[in-house]
Amino acid sequence: MKQKWLLFSLLVIMASCTKQEPMEALIDRVFSVAEQQYVAMDARLDDKTMPQTITHDSTFKSSTIYWWCSGFYPGSLWYIYEYTQNDTVKLLAEKNTLKLDPIQYVTHDHDVGFQLNCSYGNGLRLIGNKDYEKVLHQGAKSLATRFSPITGVIQSWDFLRRDWKYPVIIDNMMNLELLMFASKAFDDDSLAYVARSHADTTLKNHFREDYSSYHLVDYDPKDGHVRSKQTVQGYSDESSWGRGQAWALYGYTMMYRETGKPEYLEQARKVARFIKNHPNLPSDKVPYWDFDAPDIPNTPRDASAAAVMASALIELSQLDKSEEASAWFDLAEAQIRSLSSPDYLAEFGTNGGFILKHSVGNLNKNSEVDVPLSYADYYYVEALLRLKKIQNEK
Repeated sequence: MKQKWLLFSLLVIMASCTKQEPMEALIDRVFSVAEQQYVAMDARLDDKTMPQTITHDSTFKSSTIYWWCSGFYPGSLWYIYEYTQNDTVKLLAEKNTLKLDPIQYVTHDHDVGFQLNCSYGNGLRLIGNKDYEKVLHQGAKSLATRFSPITGVIQSWDFLRRDWKYPVIIDNMMNLELLMFASKAFDDDSLAYVARSHADTTLKNHFREDYSSYHLVDYDPKDGHVRSKQTVQGYSDESSWGRGQAWALYGYTMMYRETGKPEYLEQARKVARFIKNHPNLPSDKVPYWDFDAPDIPNTPRDASAAAVMASALIELSQLDKSEEASAWFDLAEAQIRSLSSPDYLAEFGTNGGFILKHSVGNLNKNSEVDVPLSYADYYYVEALLRLKKIQNEK
């Protein structure tokens, strides 16, 4: 009898250990860490810098406000404030958002959307500061100057190499949200036209038959024909760079939300299927830096790609009324649970103040490999808020 009782007790203990953490408790736990990390991180910055990453010797590295990632720190602070309602976090979000005021006039690259929509956009949504709206409008107009009616797309980079003439990267889909916001807020359809044209042309030229995406398509600015297709930050031109697939998924999901155009929803579904069914997607659903890297499984994971994917998949699951919607949600939840485990989630006081570990910036240049990155944190906390909203609506 004693042996049976011991066996029963052991089974109870094992069951309790494998019981899945309720999502509500997980979200609360993560935001507690995020709040502590991001409040403490502010002390590392001055009035002209933003967090970038840490080096492999744990040295904190900051960027100027002109670095493409500069909007993610204030954007994450806004999200943390949205969840915690902590006034200290709100003040830090406002302070760091205002650092980016000069970005509204930048016309030399395409990242204005990342920089302003994440910071000023979330600030406007949460506190209704009309001065923020003016910055967003000017930023959208600056971004639109990079559009050519001949190519039908917004030029991504001005620096030309590899014989590029008009390079456009899949990341640029993310910046269209700023144009769509400003178009609606200021009744300016010219901005929405630019966004729709860019999305339509990218849909036509950026994808392979399996709906994976090239990183870069180079156009001829004289007549708009495609000169070349490449994958600059992936393993090879024909490989599927992990974060590139995430940008594509998020971009077309967002554009369907903003326009209701069914072609965008179908494209998002096709990209989601590619990701979900890929044989090289690991069991924990946090992708390798490239789906076709030659040394899988002994190659870095990219938590930033998982975070972007998860946020997009959660939104897609709510927009998609087909039977596949639950599959998108289940995949996103699996990614969130993995990212919220000790394997990826930092403990307070570690990781340079960042929330997630194990992201990859540009492995080909040995730049930011297996380190924390601000955009991984941003899309991770965004995904958690989207999950929380779904819970609240049940």
